[in-house]
Amino acid sequence: MLNDFLIVGGGVIGMMMARTLSDSGADVTIVDKNELCRESSWAGGGIVSPLYPWRYRSEITALASWSQGFYPKLAQELLEETGIDPEFRPGGLLMLRVADEEDALAWAEKHQRPLTRVNKDFIYQTEANIVPDKEQAIWMSEVGSIRNPRLGQALKRSLELRDNVRILEGVEVKGIREMDGHAIGVETSSSVLSAGKVIVTSGAWSGQVLKGILPDLPVQPVRGQMLVYKAEPGLVDRVVMLDGRYVIPRNDGRILVGSTLEYVGFDKQTTEEAKADLMASAESILPALKDLEVEHHWCGLRPGSPDGVPFIGEVPGLKKLYINAGHFRNGLVLAPAATQLLCNQLLDEEPIIDPEPYLPAKRLQEADKGVMI
Repeated sequence: MLNDFLIVGGGVIGMMMARTLSDSGADVTIVDKNELCRESSWAGGGIVSPLYPWRYRSEITALASWSQGFYPKLAQELLEETGIDPEFRPGGLLMLRVADEEDALAWAEKHQRPLTRVNKDFIYQTEANIVPDKEQAIWMSEVGSIRNPRLGQALKRSLELRDNVRILEGVEVKGIREMDGHAIGVETSSSVLSAGKVIVTSGAWSGQVLKGILPDLPVQPVRGQMLVYKAEPGLVDRVVMLDGRYVIPRNDGRILVGSTLEYVGFDKQTTEEAKADLMASAESILPALKDLEVEHHWCGLRPGSPDGVPFIGEVPGLKKLYINAGHFRNGLVLAPAATQLLCNQLLDEEPIIDPEPYLPAKRLQEADKGVMI
């Protein structure tokens, strides 16, 4: 069977790619070595904004700005289509003790983003139970969060309902098949899959999938550990950040806390040291958590890349092979724009934004100058 498109990696970006391409009428196969949406897409907190967005490069801002407002509409579409509610939760983001407030305000004015400095009265009228005696904060009213596992379940069900999408789980891709300078499919642990175009959306594992083609692809795993408290609804209603850590409320009252940033290769073990550190951070934001139970502690592997700017486009040296990876801490945030930008290229459409800064050939030239952020 020859597919129009073969997608390697079934996280949120891979599934969004499959959904968008199938909408064009194309036949799509999506393959994953595990279950769909079981790695970083499942493990993340679901905040749909970069954390401290003014600290990122303009390439991140461009993708994030296009994606702004996408998730409320997608969540409603998926609920109607599948019966699964991804639980998009609006409400805003409150950032305490921001050292570079002036930079934040200047960035907001430049990009016309709803970010303001707020006083003590606003802080405690908004979130009465957070740590006392904060005199001012940064408030981003449009920021919300979505429940990653439920988003993954809904996207998967959406794909299952489509006749032109085939899902292959538990199938590991061993290499890219090529002929006359073109990708023609992949070799898996059990078969050969052919396709008109191959797209790698394998997150932290993208370098392994492409090792025979791009041995120096600078996408590396970065472990992030998180935990969740069992609580009653109303203890906190919005995402609150302090010193780089955050608490995220869920509709059922549970409160997520994240996250660590660890360069330990593909090690997915949680640690007691990280758990204690996350608990201390959580309690410094919301003191009442000291009396509540930590229900679960887990981790995921982010696809780290230089400056956090993703690789989106055709892989140099092999036609009809594409990559959409390296979104680092902002995979969920950037997924709508990253998906649409690559689909524009695949379907010969006018691009939503300038694709040049994300093209793999250009990014690889810059990679040795970048830093992981």
